[in-house]
Amino acid sequence: MLRKVRPTRRTLRRAYQALVAVSVLALAPMTWAWLDSSPHRVVAGTDGWLARVPPAQAALVLGAGLFAGQPSPMLASRLEIAARLYHGGKVRALLLSGDNSRADYDEPTAMRDYLLRLGVPGSVMVLDYAGFDTWDSCVRARKVFGAERVTVVTQVFHLPRAVALCRTAGLATYGVGDDSTKRWAAATYVYAARELFATAKAAADALVLHSDPVFPGPAETSLRRILSQPGAPGA
Repeated sequence: MLRKVRPTRRTLRRAYQALVAVSVLALAPMTWAWLDSSPHRVVAGTDGWLARVPPAQAALVLGAGLFAGQPSPMLASRLEIAARLYHGGKVRALLLSGDNSRADYDEPTAMRDYLLRLGVPGSVMVLDYAGFDTWDSCVRARKVFGAERVTVVTQVFHLPRAVALCRTAGLATYGVGDDSTKRWAAATYVYAARELFATAKAAADALVLHSDPVFPGPAETSLRRILSQPGAPGA
C-alpha cells in the first residue's frame, strides 16, 4: 500500500516548482519595495546622514502608537528625527499623520505636543488625523494636503515600504529611518515578519486595487500656507 501512494518523481518536481512559484510571489512585494526605495533612503544616526538628506517641502512623520497618551519609543524616535530635519533646514513643515479614529486616542496631537517640547514651532506643523495606515498617509499627503516633495520618517524596517508607497502615490520621496529597534532583538524579528505581510497588502492597495484612503478628503490648505512663505524648501 505504501508503494502505491508514494509520489512519483514527476509529482515531486511539480510540487517543488509550485513551492518555488509561491515563494517568488510571496517575496515579490518586498522586492518591489526594496528596489523602488533603494536610492531614496538613509539611516539616521550614521555618519553625515543629515547632509545626505535632500531638502523637501515637509517631513511626513508616520504614527507608531501611544502609551498612556504619550508617543511610544518608536514614535518618539521618529519625532526626534523630524525635529533634526526641521532644525537642520531640510524641511519647512512637518506633516504629522496618525490615528485619531476615536476620541480617547489621538496620535497627531501627541506628536505635536512632543515636537513642541523639542523646540519645533506649532506654526509649521500640520496634523493629519486620518493617517490610519502608510498608504492612507501617503495618498492624503498628496491629494488632501497638496504635498509634492516629502521626507518620510519611520523606522528602518518600515522604510522601504513607506518610501515605495509614497512614491507610488505621486510624491517625490526620500526616507529617513531610525535604527534603534536593533537593540530589541526579539522585536526586530517580529517586525521583519510583519513587513512581509504588510508589504503584500500595501502592494495590492497601491499597485492593483488603487485603493482610496478611508477618508479621502476634503482638501486642506494648511500645508500650502506654510509653504507659500518665503524661504520654504521646495516652495
